[in-house]
Amino acid sequence: MSDAILATRGLSRRFGGLMAVGDVALELHTGRLHAVLGPNGAGKTTLINLVSGDLPASAGSIHYKGEDITRYSPDRRSRIGIGRSYQKTNIFPGFTAFENCRLAAQSRAPRVLHVFADAAAYRPVCQAAERALDAAGLAARGDRVASTLSHGEQRQLEIAMVLATAPEVLLLDEPLAGMGAEEAQRMVALLKTLAREHAILLVEHDMDAVFAVADVITVMVNGQVLESGAPAQIRASPAVRRAYLGEDDRHEAGVTNAGAAGDAR
Repeated sequence: MSDAILATRGLSRRFGGLMAVGDVALELHTGRLHAVLGPNGAGKTTLINLVSGDLPASAGSIHYKGEDITRYSPDRRSRIGIGRSYQKTNIFPGFTAFENCRLAAQSRAPRVLHVFADAAAYRPVCQAAERALDAAGLAARGDRVASTLSHGEQRQLEIAMVLATAPEVLLLDEPLAGMGAEEAQRMVALLKTLAREHAILLVEHDMDAVFAVADVITVMVNGQVLESGAPAQIRASPAVRRAYLGEDDRHEAGVTNAGAAGDAR
């Protein structure tokens, strides 16, 4: 659709004789969360690496706001409004949560900051860090050293650091990985909030979470898109059950129950 903020066409990545991602087309829209599901090896993380620029595409194109960014570097994509988190938490553990966000915000400062100046004197940068912490639900944790935060809070902090760069598109790679039930619920609530003002591409294994937050779900198998559509369509898809969950009644009920649990949240 013409109002897509980011779109891929025929996006592919080959490693020697292996087609890790083949001919993928997807569209991201502001105000919608687009989730990608699939078994291990389906190509989900490779896909998000292609969109973020961490991997070059073997074929196809990526357009952002109508501009072809296929050959843009990761830092250039970040500067124009595409933020990305990783499977493994990527923070500065010895700094406070606020300092982590301030460092991220400094990367968007309109001019180089003086190395000997007091960082607190750069009020716009500090305000951006404060807004990011608040948006990620960590306003009360700003003075905590990052390494002392819980696992769930560290994942929130990584998202806060991304938010401090003022992105319009969020690429989130398994943000719920390793979380307990309570932390996962907080992250689901955060994702719902962020989806109101951002376009989000979410790679996640937690099916309850995916069905709770996704507006669109794409299922990948062996690097290819098997099916893409609304959560209800994916839950009801025989092809998805065969390729991803299996055909037996127990698995089919699991899809339905996961979706029902998500809808109830």
